[in-house]
Amino acid sequence: MIVLGIDTATRQTSVALGTERGTRAQAALSVGRSHEEVVVPAIQHLLEWSDTSLSQIGGIAVGIGPGLFTGLRVGVGTARTLAQVMNVPIVGIPSLDVLGFSMRDARRAIGAVIDARRGEVFLGLYRPVPGGVTRVGEYMVCSPEALVGELEARGEEMFLVGDGALRYQKELSTLGRQVEIASPSLAYPQAASLVELSIPRLEREEFDRAFEVLPLYLRKSDAEIAWDKRARAG
Repeated sequence: MIVLGIDTATRQTSVALGTERGTRAQAALSVGRSHEEVVVPAIQHLLEWSDTSLSQIGGIAVGIGPGLFTGLRVGVGTARTLAQVMNVPIVGIPSLDVLGFSMRDARRAIGAVIDARRGEVFLGLYRPVPGGVTRVGEYMVCSPEALVGELEARGEEMFLVGDGALRYQKELSTLGRQVEIASPSLAYPQAASLVELSIPRLEREEFDRAFEVLPLYLRKSDAEIAWDKRARAG
């Protein structure tokens, strides 16, 4: 089965094609154009470069966040539309899980940290297990200071991965050797990892219904916050 993966939870647009045998093609862009301008052309180019037709795609995987509001809306909307038009199954997978999965070979605890902007981060904690990772606790949104406090309280060595960890590297440096920050090359959820995570679910026919695949929002959007402020002022 050829699976198309799409993740737009962060400032990077990532799309990939893969099977149970591995990645066929992947493309990523984190500068320049908006997600809305990039996603569909990237998919088209990926199909062309890999000599793959739309009719060969047997499933779609999409990163549902948490992440940037506009990016998630574009990625999830594109994936849902394609799944319905092509009549193929779809699965939605949290982007923090995708990011944590990229560190599955680590020999210590893993923290996936996505820059949430507004001085906050999205956080997911994981432990490596044979073949992947398992999440520990709930997804969180917190300040860098709260992140430092959370990790300090845990008192265990941890690998941190993601653009949020890189952005607040100075604050995290107070933890010393307790944390190690992964390479910038792993800073964003990769669609190839998303595809790899989705294939077992697709093979077990654990599909999502397209209309139920929704962005995972852990806080209100800027527009909602502005509306609340105006409502309180009124």
